[in-house]
Amino acid sequence: MIKSKSDLEKYQSMDMRFYRQQDVKTRRMCRLTQDPVYLIDKYVTYLRREEYFYNTRKGKWGTMRYLAAFRKKNKLGNKLGFKIPKNCFGPGLTIYHHGEIIVNETARIGAFCTLHGSNCIGNNGIQDKSPVIGDKLDLGIGAKVIGDVHLGNSVRVGANAVVISSFEQDGITLVGVPAVQK
Repeated sequence: MIKSKSDLEKYQSMDMRFYRQQDVKTRRMCRLTQDPVYLIDKYVTYLRREEYFYNTRKGKWGTMRYLAAFRKKNKLGNKLGFKIPKNCFGPGLTIYHHGEIIVNETARIGAFCTLHGSNCIGNNGIQDKSPVIGDKLDLGIGAKVIGDVHLGNSVRVGANAVVISSFEQDGITLVGVPAVQK
């Protein structure tokens, strides 16, 4: 959770390891053409600013800064198809593709999570409990993690897999509907 300016800088530097690996000329061209990689970079930056301003807000001015960051994130999120609430992801969040990414506000995901697009991390519609996931999750395109699920560290979820059961072992790969360990 981001609680200070140094935390914000740490989170942002860890998040940007993928987005900022291009040279300056290529990044400028991405900005000029509104390339999805540039927009995703911007979205993650707004997400982290929203978290910082929310967690450190004091008085009316703090609330206004939080609401401004929240609005910018939501406006860009609507364009990209993202709904990611504050304080769900640890540092090192990487999103490779734009398109429907929905995360429940009670979900908790560790550091260095990778999302490939068309993902859902949420409750099952019956209970209000959401997934708790360790560090280094790699969620393949179209993969879903639904319900009161606990996943260990370094878990890879294959494309279009649907995880509805807990797998607390580290370093495993989950595939299928419903997902099973490979």
